[in-house]
Amino acid sequence: MTTARPLIVVITGSECTGKTTLANELAAHFAAPCSPEHVRDYLDRKGMPLDASDVEGIARGQVDVEDAAIAASTGLVIKDTDLVSTVVYSTHYYGTCPDWIGRAARERRGDLYLLLTPDVPWIADGMQRDRPSGRAQLHDLFRHRLESLGARFVEISGDWNARRTLALAALSGGVRLDLQCGVRLDL
Repeated sequence: MTTARPLIVVITGSECTGKTTLANELAAHFAAPCSPEHVRDYLDRKGMPLDASDVEGIARGQVDVEDAAIAASTGLVIKDTDLVSTVVYSTHYYGTCPDWIGRAARERRGDLYLLLTPDVPWIADGMQRDRPSGRAQLHDLFRHRLESLGARFVEISGDWNARRTLALAALSGGVRLDLQCGVRLDL
């Protein structure tokens, strides 16, 4: 007997845009499993800045946490980032990304991406965040990567309450999505 693949919703975007908070809130609201952003645990364990030699380990760990959430799902999985983030950040910081990660990002592409805009305050978080002035550039890189993958995405902006409201609307069918491009939502 084959079970249907769950709906995969990915919360993505540049650093300090509320991805983890929103992913956890949506998972709780819909009683769905949530895969964490693996790089956070990876960096905490490493205890020093990342370099290009870390990219493949980060990607493998991300796949593992995503697969665990998918295995626990009965219909919906929320991902606090996915391999698209690994591709964007690896390319941005190191100028390249291993081919297998790019292929896997395409093959494992989510059904819907909520692309959070960098219009909320940046908050320091140790080694986890280092580019308060580079968030707009990274946001553009995320948007372009999602477009190049043909991914369905909704840009979410506004304060924390607006983000929550817009994300719930997107997941509850309150947004008609164009399969070829993103939709921007603002309150």
